[in-house]
Amino acid sequence: MKANVITLVVIVVMTVWLAAHVGSVAWTPVKVVGGVMAAAGVVLLIVARLQLGAAFSVRAKAKKLVTTGLYSRIRNPIYVFSAMFLVGIVIVSERWLLLLPIALLIPMQVVRARREARVLSEAFGEEYERYKAGTWF
Repeated sequence: MKANVITLVVIVVMTVWLAAHVGSVAWTPVKVVGGVMAAAGVVLLIVARLQLGAAFSVRAKAKKLVTTGLYSRIRNPIYVFSAMFLVGIVIVSERWLLLLPIALLIPMQVVRARREARVLSEAFGEEYERYKAGTWF
């Protein structure tokens, strides 16, 4: 639960920071790529969360197997797009030390994804295994 809250707080703070500083950034081609990554990441993160709907849970639970929308291609789009957003912010801000917490967050997300996969596999069996075989992360 703490990791979820911390991730949400970091994303909100970074989004506010980017919005407040967008006009003062010296936009180089690399920073434009970072800005596009951050913007796309936060939008896709929100879309993924909305598509997950009532199946969302802080702890791994098997309420429903969501296999449509972004989830039809990526099993954990919230993790993927939150990382994309955060890396984009680092590129725009040129605060390279912020890569350290991101480097710690990614293994945590992988562990969470594996835990969720076990819960879903136990609950949905072969249906989940077929879904898993046709998706990435």
